[in-house]
Order: sequence, then C-alpha cells, then structure tokens
Amino acid sequence: MPMTDPIVLLPLVLLVGLCVGSFLNVVIHRLPKMLERGWEVQCADLRGETLPETPAYNLVVPRSACPACGHRITALENVPVLSWLVLKGKCSACKAPISARYPLVEVLGGLLAVFAVHRFGTGAQGIAACALLWTLLALTFIDFDTQLLPDDLTLPLLWAGLLVNLSGLFVPLESAVIGAAAGYVSLWTVYWLFKLIRGKEGMGYGDFKLLGALGAWLGWKMLPLIILLSSVVGAAIGIALIVFKGRDHSIPIPFGPYLAIAGAIALFWGPTLVRLYFP
Repeated sequence: MPMTDPIVLLPLVLLVGLCVGSFLNVVIHRLPKMLERGWEVQCADLRGETLPETPAYNLVVPRSACPACGHRITALENVPVLSWLVLKGKCSACKAPISARYPLVEVLGGLLAVFAVHRFGTGAQGIAACALLWTLLALTFIDFDTQLLPDDLTLPLLWAGLLVNLSGLFVPLESAVIGAAAGYVSLWTVYWLFKLIRGKEGMGYGDFKLLGALGAWLGWKMLPLIILLSSVVGAAIGIALIVFKGRDHSIPIPFGPYLAIAGAIALFWGPTLVRLYFP
C-alpha cells in the first residue's frame, strides 16, 4: 500500500500532529515565562543592576516536571494523549490533577494537520498550512492565558507568509504584501480611534501584527472576512463565557484567539465564503 494512500497517510499525519501538539504545550507554557525573564533582565540593565544568575530556562531545558511535586516526567509519561489517559489525568507521583488542556492541544494539533493535508496535499502548500495552523494554535492559548501575542511568534509568522507567497503558494505576492500592510494598519487605526474616543486601549499591538501576518498568508481580499468572522466568533464565545461561566463582562477578553480562529476558517473556506457574498 503506497504511502500516499489516505489510509496510511492520514494516520501518520495525525501522529506527527499529536507530537507537534505536545511540543506546543511546552511553547504555550514556557514562552511567556521566558519573555518575563527577559524583561526582568532588561529592566535591571536599565537600572544599572545585575541580577543573580538563574538556571537555564528555555523550550528545551529543564525537563518537564509536575508543578505540584517536581516529579520529572518520563518519556513513557509524555506520549501524546495516551499517557494522560493511562494516568487518568493525574501525576504518577503525587496524584495531582493534570489539566485536560494538555491532551486537548495535542488533539487539536493532530486534527489541524489532518485537515490541512487532506485539503492542500502533502506538498509545500500542505506543509505550510500545517505550520500556519500550529502557530495560530499556540498563539490562541498564549493569548487566552496571558493576553499576550509574542513577537517571537507573530513576526516570524508574518515574514513566513511573505516568503511562502514569493511563488504564489496561497496568493500572489502583491496581494500578500498589501495584505500584511493593510492588516496591520487597519487594526492600528481602530486602536487609536478607540483610544482617542474612550481614553483607553481597546486592544494590543500583537493583534495588529497577527492580522498583518494573516494578510501576508491569505492576501488582502481575506481581511474583511477575517475581521467579520473574528467578531462573530468573539461575540459568541464572549456571550457563552458570561452566560455559562459567569464571567464579568468588564474583564477584558483577548481578541487574538478569535483572529486566529477566523484565520483558520479563511484558510480552508475563505474563497468559498467570499464567492458566496461577492459572486
């Protein structure tokens, strides 16, 4: 049976996506902490202070451990989804609960990869689509946790969008360049209008960069659709949080996850939706 047969290919893609999702859990957890450490060092430098040396902390070291008891997670305890099920969602040492979000991110990483390969194939377009979706997945959960969209992810995503479209992989290069500029400027304008009218910030700079990155990947024609979809998704999720979880409506809700979800929808069904409204 050839490797290109969907019966063989898609399970392999799912397995790769699950493993990438496991790594994305590390990115989601550690990248904001790495940024905080970097900011502390920069602030100390500005004050002319020298902070005491701390152990290395990045996406590779130290090894993953239980936050409750410090138990080092073994390779067998780190198998995507399966380990969480076998351990029944608890640490093997202290029985502290392990968040169900870890296997959720792994499953999403796998399913997004399967959808991307099924839609775009196993060539450059399919691989690029997987990279875009995995990055959007990481940004979504980081923004939910911290209300930050790190430049370490948004800016490489923007440049990658321009590079993959050098040969028109998703859209012509001209559309990608205009999309990157228009995406950034549109939310930048909304930000300043809101600040002038209300006297406070309505969104962060990371949102500008994320929409600019989506414009670079999908072209300027998708931007109105992405903004519309993100508003609809954001309203639906925001209302659900208020109704079912009793979230205070005065608490800021990050906009980045809704942009990311809208970008994923536009990647798969954008041209169809645009033709539906603008035949």
